[in-house]
Parts: sequence; C-alpha cells; structure tokens
Amino acid sequence: MPGPYPHEPRFVARPSKRHGTAALPADAVNNAIARTQQWLIDRQADDGHWVGELEGDSILQSEYTLLLAWLATGDSPPEWSADRIRRMARQLIAQQQPGGGWSRYPGGPLDVSASVKAYLALKISGHASDTPWMTRAREAIRAAGGAERVNSFTRYYLALLGILDYRQCPAVPPELLLVPRFCPLNIYEMSAWSRTIFVPLSLLWAFQPRIDTPEAWSIDELFLRERTTLTASMPLSEQLDQLSTPGRLDWHGIFTRLDATWKRIEQWKLTPFRGMAIRKAAEWMIERFADSDGLGAIFPPMVWSVVALKCLGYSDDAPILRGALEQLENLVISENDTDRIQPCHSPVWDTAIATIALRDSGLAPDHPALKRSSDWLLAREVRHPGDWSKSRPEATPSGWFFEFSNRFYPDVDDTAMVVLALTRCLPELPWTADFFLDFDPAQDHAPDIATVLSGRTSSPSRAAESIESMGPILGAIHRGARWTLGMQSRNGGWAAFDRDNNRELLTRLPFADHNAMIDPPTADLTARTLEMLGGLGVRETHPAVIRALEFLWKEQEEDSSWHGRWGVNYIYGTWQSLVGLSAIGIPPTDSRIRRAAEWLKRYQQPGGGWGESPRTYDEPDLRGTGPVTASQTAWAVLGLIAAGESDSPEVAAGIGYLLDHQAADGSWHEESFTGTGFPRVFYLRYHLYPISFPLMALGRYARCRHVAVAAVDRRAA
Repeated sequence: MPGPYPHEPRFVARPSKRHGTAALPADAVNNAIARTQQWLIDRQADDGHWVGELEGDSILQSEYTLLLAWLATGDSPPEWSADRIRRMARQLIAQQQPGGGWSRYPGGPLDVSASVKAYLALKISGHASDTPWMTRAREAIRAAGGAERVNSFTRYYLALLGILDYRQCPAVPPELLLVPRFCPLNIYEMSAWSRTIFVPLSLLWAFQPRIDTPEAWSIDELFLRERTTLTASMPLSEQLDQLSTPGRLDWHGIFTRLDATWKRIEQWKLTPFRGMAIRKAAEWMIERFADSDGLGAIFPPMVWSVVALKCLGYSDDAPILRGALEQLENLVISENDTDRIQPCHSPVWDTAIATIALRDSGLAPDHPALKRSSDWLLAREVRHPGDWSKSRPEATPSGWFFEFSNRFYPDVDDTAMVVLALTRCLPELPWTADFFLDFDPAQDHAPDIATVLSGRTSSPSRAAESIESMGPILGAIHRGARWTLGMQSRNGGWAAFDRDNNRELLTRLPFADHNAMIDPPTADLTARTLEMLGGLGVRETHPAVIRALEFLWKEQEEDSSWHGRWGVNYIYGTWQSLVGLSAIGIPPTDSRIRRAAEWLKRYQQPGGGWGESPRTYDEPDLRGTGPVTASQTAWAVLGLIAAGESDSPEVAAGIGYLLDHQAADGSWHEESFTGTGFPRVFYLRYHLYPISFPLMALGRYARCRHVAVAAVDRRAA
C-alpha cells in the first residue's frame, strides 16, 4: 500500500503562458483578486476568524496512537480510542514513502524516529509484521541503522510502553524547576515550547510509568542488536545546528557525564527534594492549563501532560484529565475513514494574514468581513502576565498568541502580524496618526493616550464618530507595538516568545535533540517587527531600529539572502527581510537590497515561479531550489516589489505564474510543506498559505500598477 508522495523532484513547474516585460492585463489581475477574495470571505467563520488546516508529518498520528495505547491498558480507557487508532493507522499507511519509511515532509529522506513510531503504531492497530508495507518499513529502518538511532523523545515513548528501560533515556529531573533564575540551567533559559515539554516530561521521569508490553507490540525486529544493550547515553544528534561560538569545552560530553551521575544519584535514592520538585512541576503545569487550548496549546506538551496527570493520580474520569484529552481530540481531522492530527490550531495567524491580504487587494476597511475579523482579533489580545514576564516583570501585558487560546504564550510574530492587520483596518481618512511607542501610560502614571490624530474635516460630528470607533483598535495597536518593542534582545534582534533566550549550551543537553532548545533572535522575526514599526511611521533613526538593522545586516548571508527560521527557507527569510527593510525606510537603491533582489531573481524557475524544499536546512547549498509553490512564488514577488522591482520581468512572470495556476474558485493547490516548526526536525503545511499570500502579492502588484488602493499616511513619534 504505497503512499501518495513521490520522491521530491528538483523542479515541478509547468511552463507559464506569459513571458516578457510588459505589465499584465489589469482585468486578469483584478478578476483573479476578486475570485480569491470571495474564496476567503465564503470561508470566514461567523465570529470573524479564519483557520486553515495545519498539517504536520506522521509523528502526530503515531504519537497519539502510542498515548491511546498506553491509556488503553488502564481501568477505563476512552471508549473511542480503538476506532481512533484504526483510522490513524490508515493515515499512516497513506503517508508511507515509496522506500518504506516515513519522512519529515513529503518526498524527504527517511527519518528513523518517525519510522519506528509509525511501525509500532501500525502493530498496535493490528497490522501484521509480514504485510508488504510492514516488510518494506522494517527493511528501510534496519537499512538506516535500526531502532538504535531513535531520538530522545522516541525513547520516552518506548519506555512508557515497556519496550525500553528508563535508564536508556536521558534524565529529565523535576528538580530543575527548583533552580533559581540566576542559574544558567533554570527552565526559563529554555525556549517556551521546550519548557512546556520539559515540565510534564519531568513528571514522567519522576514516576517512570510503564506497562508490560504485549507480545504483538514487540519491535525487536527493528533493532540491529539486542534492545537491552542500547546505551544509556544519547549520541550527539546529527540534526543539531552548530554552535555559533564554538569553545574548547565539549558540552555534550559534560552533560552526558552529568546525566550518568544523576542516574546513579537517583539509584542511591539521594533525592531529598523530589517531593517538592514534583509539587512544583504539577503546580506549574496545571496553572498553565488556564485560558489555553492545552498545555502550551501545541501537541507535544499536550500529550505529555495527559501522561503527567495520570502519574499524579488523576482518575480517567477526572475533569482535568478529560479536558486534556478533549483538547487533543479537537486537533483531529476526520476524512475518508482516516484521521490525521494537527500539531495545533492557527486561527490568530491565519486571520491576521487573511485580513492583510484582503486589505492589500483592495477590500475596503469597513467591509463587514474585515470588521468581523478585526473585532475577533481585538478580543484575542493578552492582557495578563505570562512566562515572558519573568524577564520583563515591569512591562504592561499585551500581545497575541497563535492559537484560539494560549494566555501564557503570546509571541512576537503573531503580535507584529496582528498589529499590521489592525493598522490596515483603520478607516481611510485624510489624517495622520502619531503612535507614541516610547510612552507607556501604565508606567508613566499619565492619561491613557495611545495615539494622537490630526487632520482637517468639514464634518466634526462624523469625525468624532470615526475617532470613537477607532479607539479600541488604536489602543490595541499601541499596546501591542510597545510590548513588541520591549521584547527586543540585547543583540538587536527579536525572537518568538522571549528576549535574550540564547544560552546555546542548553542545546547540548541529552534531551535537546529536537534542535529548538532555545529561542534566539532571527532575521525573519526581526524583519517582521521592522515591517510593523515602519507601518506605524517609525523610521530608521529610532534607537531600537538602529540596533535591529545592525542585527539584520549581520544576518545577511554571503550570497545576500537571509535564512528563514519560521518558513522554508531562504526565500522566506529574504522576502521578509526585504519587506521589513523597505517598510522602515531603507531605499531600494541600497546595494545590499539590490544584491538580495538579484538573489531572488537568480532562483526564479523557468515557469515563472519559485520553490524551495525543507531539504535546504540540511543542505544549504540547495537553497532557493525545490518544487514550485504558490506561497513561495508569492513571497518572492512580495520581496521583489519591496525592493522596487514591481516593473521587472521577473515580477511579471511571477504574477503570470500565479494567474496561470489559479483554480476557478480562486484557490491554488499546494502540497509542499513551506512552514517551519523546528528546522531539520519538524515542518508544516499551512493550508491557507497558498490562498492568502498569492492574494497579497496580486494586490500589492495591482497597487504598484495603479490599479488598487492607495496608501494611508500613519506616522508614529
């Protein structure tokens, strides 16, 4: 039963119908815009948000299967679990690659951890080991080095199911929660997502639950040697990035020895603070269930929180445990007798991008769809402290998260995108707006003045009504932009969830092989923040911007592209950097801008589009190459437009590609994964990316060709 994904081709664009330097017909562009606008409006939820499917790889189905299998050995497993396991197994078979294994993205190389978990999940669901697809999987896994090569998180699952011993897993001591903030190994030095995974895993480690593995679940055949001989230490992961400042100390070796020492200490029962640490971990985890779609609102900590609650003694019918399982069930998408799991929901992100795309393509700010989306976004603003507050206790809470609800974890990327969207939803009036971003009313004990509007009007009463209606949006813009400014790291850049979260030695911890143990500033987030600030009128002379520009120029690659941390890959990073630099006032004549634009032009493919594979994270020499996609074509076009290339033949060809490949309903088909979760480890397919970003590109192209909306002057002090 082969899967649907062929081996990834280098180029898959069909020839474009349009070539040359002339502007494309305005009616063709406008008709395409109208179709996609209608597509989005038709799919807007009644309360105003958009949310597309967020697709990950096979590990989501596999790991949920392993969790449900473990729960099924208890007294009262969920009555629906057997059917869920069966349906997820069908999805796993569909995702199997022709070579027999499972990969991190369609067409990618075999991933041993993903393949071992998928094989085990299929055995749990009743698939016999002698079926053709199981035989191919087994042979592929063994040829890749066997189950000995699985990562640390896979080892924890295998220990939970009794296949491995916990001594063969890296230690995750809950005592780390007792480490004070001034110590380098405190949990707030970890990235936000690693922190939410670590805490429930520490409870797993403290209790070490396991079951007697049913004979039918045995995977001994996947090991090249006896599984009992698997070493207790983790080898240095091949998926870890190099340290930016390598030193003489072998931190991996040091932490490996500390891991072995800690296991001996536990063996001797010299853990006097274990009870206190367990209570601290439980309190920390349960506190973060509040106003959230689950712990961290992302799949990995949500799964481990269920295990942790069981370890803490919660019964199967306890409301807190049932609620945690319901949050996981909310991630399930059922289709054609298969079930697939999303890593989380993305409504804030999707809604902000769709709002920007609709506005940039000419939809009026008072259109009902935009009024509903802006109201929905306003209601999602965080006004409470979160984990980010540990490094900024004096800051006024604000910001937006990614999911439906995730109070403790607003992030810079979503906040910047929402501010951009809200700014576009302000009425089109012949006024200017001064956003006093260096002024915090809450700290300065002054009147709550977020913005000063100035202009002339012949209708004072109507102007007063407009000002009153803008109040909530202006206040949210001011708070969100100020919060984002305060999240700038010392090196001038911005990261996702925390500032100065860049202690690289943590990436060499034995359980840090997911290549995302820290959350350092990146070029794409820094450029997005500059785009937001530029949209509010902040210029390149602002002190924060000066530092940000220094960071961004340092991050530019030798070939003049920028790396993409949160999207695939150099096309994403270069697009966002060009847009941010343009918004903040860097002229298109700047030599660094010119070289980056030339880089984009150089990687345009024969059909007029652009494409890049996640493989470029492992093999940077392949940057700029891969299957052509609508979303990456849109990013390249947007980057070139920002660089002053709207009249170029490359932009015309890119727009031509989008017009030629648009479906009759206004959508674009795209199967490639163009989103990045953890580089080299986990990638995403945002199902709304090939809708919103092409619409944004068409809209900005039309505006540059004097077909669409005019810009509104909104300045900030």
